[in-house]
Amino acid sequence: MSRILIGELSARAGDDVTIAGWLHRRRELSRVTFLVLRDRSGIGQVVITDPAQIRTVGEILPETVVRVRGRSVASAQAPGGAEVHDPIIEVLAAPAETPPVDVWRPELAETLPLRLDLAALTLRHLRERAKFEIAAASIAGFRRALAGLGFTEVQTPKIVGSATEGGANVFRLDYFGRSAYLAQSPQFYKQTMVGVFERVFETGPVFRAEPHDTPRHLSEYVSLDAELGFIEDHHDVMAVLREAICGMLDSIRRDTRRSVAFLGLELPDVPPQIPEVDFAQAQALISADTGEDLAGENDLAPAHERWLGEWARREHRSEFLFVTGYPISKRPFYTHPDPERPVASRSFDLLFRGLELVTGGQRLHRYEDYLAALRERGQDPADYAGYLQAFRYGMPPHGGFAIGLERWTARLTGAANIRETTLFPRDLNRLSP
Repeated sequence: MSRILIGELSARAGDDVTIAGWLHRRRELSRVTFLVLRDRSGIGQVVITDPAQIRTVGEILPETVVRVRGRSVASAQAPGGAEVHDPIIEVLAAPAETPPVDVWRPELAETLPLRLDLAALTLRHLRERAKFEIAAASIAGFRRALAGLGFTEVQTPKIVGSATEGGANVFRLDYFGRSAYLAQSPQFYKQTMVGVFERVFETGPVFRAEPHDTPRHLSEYVSLDAELGFIEDHHDVMAVLREAICGMLDSIRRDTRRSVAFLGLELPDVPPQIPEVDFAQAQALISADTGEDLAGENDLAPAHERWLGEWARREHRSEFLFVTGYPISKRPFYTHPDPERPVASRSFDLLFRGLELVTGGQRLHRYEDYLAALRERGQDPADYAGYLQAFRYGMPPHGGFAIGLERWTARLTGAANIRETTLFPRDLNRLSP
């Protein structure tokens, strides 16, 4: 008899069925024992009334993998509305020892470091798994939205010959006797591919050797990148970003209803026009309210992002806010300056619930502008020869953005630490499991 999922039991009431999964929990009453099983579709229960069988299953450890053959019976009290009676239970794999964490409990009481150390077990917890179902739906929605806008998905190297954006925050490795680095981003490659496909996107890991030990930074994370050509300015990029965010949320609503409900999430609405504030204006608003002197600051501190998030909710009823016009000195050398204000850039950050989620903008596209920008920053264009090839042979005005998947998921689910929404996180101190 072919296995069915536990979530299908109610639809098969009255039939003989086979289910399989992990022993989630055992509940023992005076004359009946319930085995609560878990598979990828959810949890369901097996009813045991035979005294000899009750004694036998009393020795089965939690997380034992079992296969159960029996009859599906409708029951309003059972999880999912049905349960298995008259079971024949086969142990497929037993734990070598009693699991040190009870994954059946509504909440994990263990500290985050211990949960990460025991990730192979704790990720089985239904609340933990739900976060990653939402992350998976986010990637699927990102792909679907951009494919619908004529983008081509690409995959670019993660071992590169030089730091993508300069600086020392790169992981060096030995590459057959030569120095190489783990890619900080696919930036150079996705710009190059605009010259091939006009519109490209990528989902993949990026690496930052930044010595941060904060709840919002990782050394490796998943970046959702996009780049598009033939734009007028950064507002065209912002419009595509809005569609990508909408696609991610649509996918979550459609494909992870159970996880959203289980976590008790309130998913945000994306306004038809995400509100926008210029960097200088944002500083003025913050200064007027807090009395802080922000003159000379070229970035927003986390506290300032939170302030702007509250302001956007209050003034625009939006959980999203674009901050544009960051100082050109703050942005990478390939960022396009604002022709009307050369000290400002045609770039943006998207804040979500008071936290920077996305950075993007318009890029330089003329070869001579790249030579000038690199020399102005004291860098040798020869070090970027491969990258500059694309511009030597003609590139349209273009721009793009990158979304950090783990940060997005953490903000969406209310996780206090980005490591809670990262599979096997890598940071300043953690290299295993």
